[in-house]
Amino acid sequence: MSFFDLLTLFGGLAMFLYGMRLMGDGLKESSSGALKTAMEHVTNNPFKAFLLGFGVTALIQSSTATIVITSGLVAAGILTLHQSLGIIIGANVGTTVTGQIIRLLDMDASGGSWLQIFKPSSLAPIALIIGIILIMAKSVKNSRSIGNIAIGFGILFSGLLNMTDAVSNLTESGVLEKLLAGLGGNPAIGYATGAAVAFVLQSSSATIGILQAFSASGVLTFEAVYPVIIGVYLGDCVTTAIVCSIGAKEDAKRVGIINILFNLSKTVLIFVVMFIIHRMGLLDTLWNKTVNSSIIANTNTAFNLGCALILFPLLNTYERMSRRIVKNEPVPENRYKDKLDGLNPAFFATPALALKSCYDLLLAQYEAACANVRLAVTLLQDYDDRKADQVDEEEMNIDLLTDHASQYIVQLLPHLREEYHIQTLDQYYRVVSEFERIGDEAARISKAARDLSERDLNFSPLAQEELKVLFELVFQILEDTDKAFRNRDIDAAYQIEPLEEVADELISMFKVNHLNRMGNGKCNLYADTNFMNLLSACDHIVSACTNVGEAVIIRVRPELAAKEHNYFESLRAGEDESYNDAYQKAHDEYFAKLPKESLDGG
Repeated sequence: MSFFDLLTLFGGLAMFLYGMRLMGDGLKESSSGALKTAMEHVTNNPFKAFLLGFGVTALIQSSTATIVITSGLVAAGILTLHQSLGIIIGANVGTTVTGQIIRLLDMDASGGSWLQIFKPSSLAPIALIIGIILIMAKSVKNSRSIGNIAIGFGILFSGLLNMTDAVSNLTESGVLEKLLAGLGGNPAIGYATGAAVAFVLQSSSATIGILQAFSASGVLTFEAVYPVIIGVYLGDCVTTAIVCSIGAKEDAKRVGIINILFNLSKTVLIFVVMFIIHRMGLLDTLWNKTVNSSIIANTNTAFNLGCALILFPLLNTYERMSRRIVKNEPVPENRYKDKLDGLNPAFFATPALALKSCYDLLLAQYEAACANVRLAVTLLQDYDDRKADQVDEEEMNIDLLTDHASQYIVQLLPHLREEYHIQTLDQYYRVVSEFERIGDEAARISKAARDLSERDLNFSPLAQEELKVLFELVFQILEDTDKAFRNRDIDAAYQIEPLEEVADELISMFKVNHLNRMGNGKCNLYADTNFMNLLSACDHIVSACTNVGEAVIIRVRPELAAKEHNYFESLRAGEDESYNDAYQKAHDEYFAKLPKESLDGG
């Protein structure tokens, strides 16, 4: 044994772990849309949930990621704790797929030269070549993510081959045989070893893969290996439970606890069954047999699948036990709790889920702001202290949503790789402050209504008619903004700009009319400030809506991003016929609703 043998071993281990991480991240990123759809539509049928957990884990190569994502969906209210039970069991079985892929190490290609292509020594360079071609071909959709998957696959197998070569050299020196000899006679040491390595690596798949590489030494027996495999289950689920518990709500923590309970049950069951069948002599031919990569992969699959079938009826028991272990904590109710809980860091690895949580919260924020504007406007005609207090209370909720959304967006950005994910997040970052501005103006309108009520003041009939027309236009702009953001409706987004221009003209005219009425004694001097505040509030609302509309347009037509300012300036300058037609139609419609006195200067 030499220093360079150890260097090769640990270098191969580093490549193997990095390849697995790179491949898993690429799979999660490229499949996150389908993953989101699948996991949101899980039913109360535990068997379907099991298949979903198995399929997702087989796809993204990580039971930890699947269970952590499930925990986040439970926290967000997308899944119930009961719905997550089958997914947890399925994830534990799905993680065995990685081992079945790695068993290609044992493939015998002597039967025909074409089989050589399926050996890791051939698959590794093929995957690396395909990966780098895809990464360099930037014009192909999702080429970067798919390329990373292929590169990760190639690095994984390259690292595995390096570890195998190093293990072979260590075997010749006799050192490895001495190190592994103690495992056979002491299952407890093997169990602890498997648990410790899985806990440190935070991956059962990686630990099993390393064990498969070490099997190339030819000194590992089934008696020594099976306790290590069982220990892996405990180490991996403890890591998962810790991740699920960080900043999580009760049901999200219970997902991790259920995973631990299931794996502890699995440990006891396997040890008891193995003891019984060994005593019966049913394992005599296998017990002291030297294992290879295939035997390890098949043993791992058999253990997980068998335990899943036997323990499946205990799902409800695990749920009840988790509720006893993790008690409900009394928390103040907030009707946006599910939206806030949806902003879970567990979704950072699956961008579609994280962006969907952002979208849901932003939509709730916008709906709250619009509803608050409408409620505040009603106070101008029929003031009510309770409704005014509702406006103020909802304004605090909108601010809370804004703070959480802004923080989550900033935290999410470093985890995004795909350009369309970054573009979506950029739109969300642009609109979150605009939605808050709309909410702020609702509070401003309410404050003006309160002041008018307390002073027993009223606007002149003509001023009231002008405000009525202006608010009607504001509500139309809010409605178009809702359509634009909710559905990425570019036609609705294009309607906002000309409507804003008409609103600006109305506001300018109303300011002049108001000053004329003040000079003629037709308007109350003490109502002046409130009238101007209302005009300013409307101006800020339509300005915020315009910014949202522009963000939607840029999101749908990213080619405009580089010339955004010039593009929208050209629209306002009358260089687009459809814009001109929309403006003229809105101008004629809303100016026709004004009394003749307003058109004549008030």
